[in-house]
Amino acid sequence: MRIDIVTCQPDLLVSPFAHSIVKRAQDKGLAEIHLHDLRRYAINKHGQIDDYVFGGGAGMVLRVEPIAACFDELMAQRTYDAIIYLTPDGETLRQPLVNRLSLAGNLLLLCGHYKGVDERIRQAYITHEISVGDYVLSGGELGAAILVDAIVRLLPGVLGNEESALSDSFQDNLLSPPVYTRPAEWRGHEVPEILLSGNTPKIDVWRHDQALERTRQRRPDLLSE
Repeated sequence: MRIDIVTCQPDLLVSPFAHSIVKRAQDKGLAEIHLHDLRRYAINKHGQIDDYVFGGGAGMVLRVEPIAACFDELMAQRTYDAIIYLTPDGETLRQPLVNRLSLAGNLLLLCGHYKGVDERIRQAYITHEISVGDYVLSGGELGAAILVDAIVRLLPGVLGNEESALSDSFQDNLLSPPVYTRPAEWRGHEVPEILLSGNTPKIDVWRHDQALERTRQRRPDLLSE
């Protein structure tokens, strides 16, 4: 998979992609992540990429020309399965959407900044608009990091045990059950005996029951979907 990210703050994304699972995916050649600095496509020698809002109001808006120039250059080199704009008014990011995007070959992400991007970019280029939650960040970079991490960990060969991703929260509209490791007893708290029994079928039933109960208590909305 190749992921291109267009941003006016590329340094914000260096660290998230240089460690842990996302780095492992890149080292294995399973994912390519390319950052594109929007200021390379500035409209003048001063590096301008934004302007005032038509009609008045506070804040600045990313201009059409720099984004279009960058997009046109990238789209001339390859076809993208999805062109994604990270924005608070987009579709809320959920696991089924992540699952679908993980099957793509090429993704292009646009990080908004300031008051956002000129609406004409959204109309002309964007195929998916995604929000990582009902709150506002300073820019789309952190949202892009979340989206990339969620997608890349699902790519075949990235995780040491691919079944791990299949048992994550939200994969079956259930939260994950509680998990334990050694020691079996700690300060009077003991690991449930069933997990030490070695009886895999009964353990599977216990885990499903625990996941169901945890979901009922914490996220009952998931059970109604």
